[in-house]
Amino acid sequence: MDESRLIELELRYMQQSELLQQLSDALYTQQRTLDALKAEVELLKRKLEGEPGLVDARQQERPPHY
Repeated sequence: MDESRLIELELRYMQQSELLQQLSDALYTQQRTLDALKAEVELLKRKLEGEPGLVDARQQERPPHY
């Protein structure tokens, strides 16, 4: 195999390795963000289930003095 061809293949391999690491890092960051957003949505769901009047004002009971 020609030495220049071998060097070219090694350079391509290094570039692809770097790109793969960058993609892996981006995926990791996105997964952390997704996990945080899922947790926040779950928290909001529980909050809304505990206080249904926040979503639908008709579900709020009138105070006893009315």
